[in-house]
Parts: sequence; C-alpha cells; structure tokens
Amino acid sequence: MNLLAIETATESCSVALVHGDMVIERSEIAPRKHAERVLPMADALLAEAGLGRHALDGIAVGRGPGAFTGVRLAVSLAQGMALALDLPVVTVSSLAALALEAPDDDAAILAVIDARMGEIYAASYRREAGVLVPLDAERVGTADLLELPEAGSWHVVGSGWATYAQILRGRLTGALVSAEGDRYPQARHVAELAVREFQAGRAVSPEQALPVYLRDKVALTLAEQGKPVP
Repeated sequence: MNLLAIETATESCSVALVHGDMVIERSEIAPRKHAERVLPMADALLAEAGLGRHALDGIAVGRGPGAFTGVRLAVSLAQGMALALDLPVVTVSSLAALALEAPDDDAAILAVIDARMGEIYAASYRREAGVLVPLDAERVGTADLLELPEAGSWHVVGSGWATYAQILRGRLTGALVSAEGDRYPQARHVAELAVREFQAGRAVSPEQALPVYLRDKVALTLAEQGKPVP
C-alpha cells in the first residue's frame, strides 16, 4: 500500500508516506507556516520513495481536534488531493495520533492539547494487544473539570500538560508514570492508525472526510478579553 498522511492540527506540521513496509516522514515545528510547508514536504517524500502522486492508494488525514486553521488546512488538502487523484480517504483523530507518542505499555494514556481560551482538548486511551482503544470520548473544556476513567497508572502527552500540568496532575485517577508536554500529533501515527482503517474497509469518499473541531467558537470576544467594545 502507498498511503500519504497529513497532520497539521497543532504547531507541528508533519507528513508521512507508507510505501510497502516502509514509513518515511517529514516533521517540523512551524507555527503559522503549515500552508507553505505541507505540500513541499509531501512532494519530497514521494520523490524520496520514487513515486508519483498517481501511485498512491489513499490519503490519511488528522481530522482534529486542534487549531481551527490547521485542522481545516489538513482536511482541505486531503480532500483536494483525493478528488484530483480519485482516491479514498481515512480521517484519524489527532488526539489518538498524539496518544501513540506515549510509551508502549499497560498504563492508560491521556492525550491533551492546549485549546487556548483557557481550555483543553482531551481523550484517554489504552493499548490492548497492539491496538489503541479509547477509554472515553473526545471533549473540550477546562482542565479543572476534566473527568477521567479509573486507571492504576497514566502517561500524559501533549501541549495541554505544558500549560496545565499542576491541574491535570490532580485530575488523574492513578499514578503518573510519565508526562511530556512537548509532544504533538504526528503524521506517522496518523498513517499507522489509518492503515488499520483502510484494511477494515472504513475509508470514505473525499466529500465525506470531515474535520472535527469539538467547538464552534474559535476566538474570544472583545468583552471576554476585557477590552473595550467600540
């Protein structure tokens, strides 16, 4: 299978290519530069593998949640490429991709992205027989109101930890094994999750590949920012 994966829901801009048994990737922290970096990164991977775009069998994309513009960019690019090449698409949760940044053991995993505006995107998972299993639903809210399932031990990954470590530590229902606030969803993990979906027959047509924002509001009003309203 030749599968191209795109993930731009956070500060990290990443693209991965599954080519047979090989996975190659490009990834960099590039806030506000995703639009100018992502396609050249994809073309570089295809060139490295000696493939043209028409050799692709499908497109995978991180569907969010995350930064509104980043999620919209990734999904729009995936839709556009898939339409042009007549390819199926698999959308993958950016939180699930982030969870695969955690160590591979029996501990529960909290994937948490700083959603700005005093909130976080969060979901928890566990690995079972090599498969990532959700323990609860993706949601957005304040860190102090986060409710987690019971688990004896936890890994925490994502920018939400960097911002709200003290609060999140108090929300855990078991021992903290590891915490890394400088981890972001990566296209190689989007690809890993997407391959399973393709194999299970759960790819969709490009127009059915939709973003997940979890909230409609993406900015504070002037009043909410404490600024005078003109």
